[in-house]
Amino acid sequence: MGFGSYDESEQQQQTSDDEDNGEAVNVHEHDHDGQMSFESDASTDELISQLGSMKDEDDEE
Repeated sequence: MGFGSYDESEQQQQTSDDEDNGEAVNVHEHDHDGQMSFESDASTDELISQLGSMKDEDDEE
């Protein structure tokens, strides 16, 4: 076989295997409608400070 040659029977077999699979991916299978909320005892300033220290830790690594 030369460069770029291929066995046509293998190519046909690969195509038929792909067609037999037939399962499609449903990207909306786990979509949810609704709302989410949470309560925290921490103030906005405390949360921003905590975020800053988390970013500093990432920068050190």
